[in-house]
This record gives sequence, C-alpha cells and structure tokens, in this order.
Amino acid sequence: MSAKVSIVIPLYNKAPYIGRALDSIRAQTFGDYEVIVVDDGSTDGGSDLVIGYGDARIRLVRQANAGPGPARNRGISEAASPFVTFLDADDEWMPSFLEKSLGLLDHYGPEVACVTSSYLLEALGRSMTPVWRKRGLSEGVVRLSAATPPRLAVHLLAFLCPWSTVARVETVRKWGGFYGKGKCLYGEDSYLWLKVMLNETLAINLEPLVHYHTEASGLARNTRGPRPVEPILTDPGDLFAACPPPLQELLRKILAIRALKTACVLGYWGRWREGRNLLKRFCSWSAWRLPHFGTAQICASPLGAMAGAVMRSLQAAT
Repeated sequence: MSAKVSIVIPLYNKAPYIGRALDSIRAQTFGDYEVIVVDDGSTDGGSDLVIGYGDARIRLVRQANAGPGPARNRGISEAASPFVTFLDADDEWMPSFLEKSLGLLDHYGPEVACVTSSYLLEALGRSMTPVWRKRGLSEGVVRLSAATPPRLAVHLLAFLCPWSTVARVETVRKWGGFYGKGKCLYGEDSYLWLKVMLNETLAINLEPLVHYHTEASGLARNTRGPRPVEPILTDPGDLFAACPPPLQELLRKILAIRALKTACVLGYWGRWREGRNLLKRFCSWSAWRLPHFGTAQICASPLGAMAGAVMRSLQAAT
C-alpha cells in the first residue's frame, strides 16, 4: 500500500545540510510518507549520509547532474503517492508541515490542486507572513480570472515555492513538471507553478511552516552579477499554449511585470542591452501603468548602466 505523500529532495553537493532536512521530515507529526532523494551527480558524499539513515521510508535515486528541475521531475516519476511535495536539501520543515498541509487539502476537497504555506526566512530570523499580507495575499482558496490584478498574480507566483507546497501528483504531472531544459538553475519552479496558477484552484496558508535557509545557495549569495533570466521570459511558448484564452492577457501582463523588474536588475549590472531586448519582447508603451515601467526604461539604456556602475562602486566602498 502506497504512502499518502511522496517527498522529493533534489540533492546536489549539500552534504552539510541533508541531515537537517531529513531530520525535519522524521520529526513530522504525520508519518505516512515516502522520501525520494534524487542524487543529481553529487561529489561530496551526501548520498552516503542518506543511505546511513537506514529508514525504509527513505530511498535514494542517482542520476547524472542535470539540474534541479530534472532532479525533481525524476522524483515525480518515481512517486507512488496521490500527493507530492519538494523539500530542498538545505531547508527544513516545522513538525506540523505535512499534517497541516494535507489537512487543508482534505478540508478544501479535490478541486484544490495544491496548498502553499508561509515560512520563516532564516537569514533575517523572521516570519515572511506580514510581507505576503502586505502584498495582498490572504488565506483561503484562490482561482485566477481575467479580473485578477496582475500585480497580485505576480505576488502569488512568488509565494508558490516547491519546499512550501503540497500538490496533487496528477496536477504536477499534467502540467509537465519543472522546467528542465539546458540545466536551468533559476526559475525552473515558476514555470510549473505559473501553469498551475492559470488552470487550477489553489489554497494559501499564511501560517509559517517552513524554515527557509539561503546561506547554502550560490544564487542567494551572488554579488558578482545578476541571476540568470528565468525561463518564463526566455522560453514562454509552453506557457501561452497552456493558458486558457480568457487569461491570455493576464499572462502577458504577468510576464511584462517580471520583464520590467529583470530589466532593472540587468541594467544595474551593466547588461542594459539584454534588458532592452526583454522590454521590446514583453512591454509595449501601453504597459506604462505596470510596476517599474519608468525605472526599467532608464535601466535598459546606457544611462542605467552608468548609474549601476556608480552604485556598485559606492557599495563596494562601504
């Protein structure tokens, strides 16, 4: 008989942290689970630590390094449960994460595809719930419509994270899993969640149930350049193909907002031409009401690159 929920952990050179993640799973108040650790070509001995647990509910799958999207997708293909969730190897759950998440899914019924909970940002030592409330999120069931404010949809997309979401496994499989082209290292999760948002009913839980750690993330600590441009902007074709016709305009505005913000970041790092190309692709002048529109126009120009260079110099001097 299969477990109620499959927990997928992508593991790539996180030996110092994987024990913490597994301990947080074993401390759950809900015990009907299986754990699938996908060793994505690690070289630091983390997989040996997983094997050392000797817990029949924990199994290890190995593959050549392909990136976090394919690693999670491998776990999805191995999952034997009706629900699936994804814990990163350097994060940890509070003991009631599974019990409360699955309880909410049972409460809301089969029409709700997934539930996402708030979290504690360990780098700052505080709950992110007030931030998400300020951005307009509230607890309960959410279904996007043509009348949904684009900025609210963008905030919802940012809230949906693999390590804080429990989903119906058929939903994740239906929408193709995580983005896996080109060993993508950033935004592979947003590609999936945006498809889910556009087509399914979701549930929001603003109680923090996750300890989110950023100290082991190379992207979180990067100070030498911008993050990679996310695939929802570099390869949006499948998103439009999956989007219902009434929500096509909302999707265009979601992508425009993300493109405007990304153009600002690229300009700061001197890559203003890339920012300008994003604006040409996603943002017409009719989008002037969207957030960051004016700032992005400046950043995606030589003036923006010069301003970014000055700001970086000042920051380096402090």
